[in-house]
Amino acid sequence: MAEALVEHYCVYAPDLRGHGDSDWAIGGQYSMPDFVLDIAALADVIDRDPLTIIGHSLGGGIALQYAGVFPDRVAKVVSIEGLGPRTMQHRPAHIRMREWIPHMREMERRTPRHYPSIEAAVARMEEENPHLTPEMARHLTIHGARRNEDGTYTWKFDNFVRIHSPYEFNVEDAREIWNQIRCPVLLVRGDESWAGDPEEDGRASAFHSYRSVVIQGAGHWVHHDQLEPFLAVVWEFLLGR
Repeated sequence: MAEALVEHYCVYAPDLRGHGDSDWAIGGQYSMPDFVLDIAALADVIDRDPLTIIGHSLGGGIALQYAGVFPDRVAKVVSIEGLGPRTMQHRPAHIRMREWIPHMREMERRTPRHYPSIEAAVARMEEENPHLTPEMARHLTIHGARRNEDGTYTWKFDNFVRIHSPYEFNVEDAREIWNQIRCPVLLVRGDESWAGDPEEDGRASAFHSYRSVVIQGAGHWVHHDQLEPFLAVVWEFLLGR
């Protein structure tokens, strides 16, 4: 996707903390405010406002949060499946904390899974997402795994990234932040994804100027599953073509 966009944009593709080649956060500090703080620091270094931001899943949520906190610094936002859960069954805080602590303790005892070869890691990637072409699965694996001293491969991301805070996703806070966004917003989701329709569930109503698009034949990883149809939608949104 970056290779396509570089024709018209200066593209920065950061690895979020705990992802790719960025450092892991000691103790698993992977809250939304922490991620938004990182992107705000990066934006200060880039110093090319207003920015066009594209993010997927967690990255899409971060993009929307940043655009809401700093509306004057963003020109356009593309959020791919970045709105978070549709609804959540709220449970008492003490119960959530009681479940979260042993889960964290269990994660501390886990060790990364080692794959004997890059081909074995590719096979796991294909098992996780059957929409991927063999070429895309290999590409993602090569960039998403690291070779260990014993010749095996492990994924680069920190397992603690998967841990959710016991303080549940606050839809009202998110909507208040989204409502501050003043630039055009493109919301993209796959028709085979678990993500709900933001127009049906009301989340899209928080945005002043948005377009919601569904990509056919795609799951959660829309841009990996259907790159060309996704790029066609993005080009129309960004450049009007």
